[in-house]
Amino acid sequence: MSFDELNLIDPILRALHEEGYTTPTPIQAQAIPQVLEGHDLLGVAQTGTGKTAAFTVPILQILHQTAQVAQHSHSRIRCLVLTPTRELAIQIGESFAAYGRHLKLRHTVIFGGVGQLPQTQALRRGVEVLIATPGRLLDLMNQGYIDLRHLEVFVLDEADRMLDMGFIHDIKRILPKLPAKRQTLFFSATMPGQIQELANSLLRPNPVKVAVTPVSSTADTVSQAVYLVEKNDKPALLEHVLGDKSIRRVLVFTRTKHGADRVVKTLAKANIPAEAIHGNKSQNHRQRALSNFKAGTTRVLVATDIAARGIDVDELTHVINYEMPNEPETYVHRIGRTGRAGADGMALSFVEDEERAYLQDIQRLIKRQIDVVFEHPYKTTSVEPVMLHSGKNIQRPKGPAGRPPRPGRGGSGQGGRSGGQGAASRTAAPSASGSSRPATGGNRPATAGSNGGGGNRRRFRGGGSGGGQR
Repeated sequence: MSFDELNLIDPILRALHEEGYTTPTPIQAQAIPQVLEGHDLLGVAQTGTGKTAAFTVPILQILHQTAQVAQHSHSRIRCLVLTPTRELAIQIGESFAAYGRHLKLRHTVIFGGVGQLPQTQALRRGVEVLIATPGRLLDLMNQGYIDLRHLEVFVLDEADRMLDMGFIHDIKRILPKLPAKRQTLFFSATMPGQIQELANSLLRPNPVKVAVTPVSSTADTVSQAVYLVEKNDKPALLEHVLGDKSIRRVLVFTRTKHGADRVVKTLAKANIPAEAIHGNKSQNHRQRALSNFKAGTTRVLVATDIAARGIDVDELTHVINYEMPNEPETYVHRIGRTGRAGADGMALSFVEDEERAYLQDIQRLIKRQIDVVFEHPYKTTSVEPVMLHSGKNIQRPKGPAGRPPRPGRGGSGQGGRSGGQGAASRTAAPSASGSSRPATGGNRPATAGSNGGGGNRRRFRGGGSGGGQR
């Protein structure tokens, strides 16, 4: 199947061809026709499946066609896309710009952690598509800048991440402000009970369900390997692994923001340039670090799990789990950054003794034994291998690192709610027998700051209840 067979209008087809897209991914092929027909949609899709285009493309067509019939004002918000992190919001905004370049539809992106004045100015000029993170959306609704009464399409993206990051209450405060008559598209990588309940409350009866991959599976283009190592030897092991020049672009994950900063400092001492991205970094710093990483000027980007979703970088050859996530689903999202669009990728995990329980949970979730690299300078006999089919449960460590995320608190490496939302390997082939190819302590995001400068005059008194700075 090609995009030409999906009944898309010529301006969108031209934009897709200019972007080099000819064949839709499975979720795009399944979702686009259903969305164009006006159905509510429940999409279960892991990262890297082409999910963003699966909703941006049909939404652009719907808004364009209904505007021609009903002569809608360009100043009315007709589509709201709610997403957990600023990075993901920015990327969705880029998708609307790319696929809608030949259409006269205005869009803007709002998120916390930066001054609100440029965002309120864009809202005053009028937009039809609004991409937002929950905290800043509630803030500007409360100030009277955002009117959602004319909404036609609502998209809730990364719903399970919203839950992990404690935004579920913000979402429930936003929902009463949406018109009952609307089309709703609901996307989540996993479907735990609380997320299913949320979906049931949002979607009309009998929504179209699209699931393109087994939940919590890893892509078969990603090779995976484990290094058993003492905690104190992790910095030296990372330096050793990065000595392999075939690792052209690598994303290194830590559980905490302080851990990310420590890794960057350690690598700097070894003359390995790296940058960190997490919730305590300013928005300008985060964007600069991402731009440098995408451009290839920065080889190593160190991130907390804020970057596990939303970073879409071409030719990302490796992901390194410097610290193992304490939730196995987070592992799937982390390594989903590599091996995309048919390219090969490598995920390497450094496992110390206290992290063996996390590895056990991960292997059970993905239903595979991850190969161990035994030949490296920092191998140890004090960290035992973790066997997939061992009947014995390994005890999780006590303390914050061993606890699952709690409501209102971030998941692995994620802080609580804020207007700044959630922010934020291919060595020589591992010498592991039968190497096969399969298929974070609460960093608080930057608080949404209000920019004074005359931006606080009320424009519309339909804002949500509560919700000042978050």
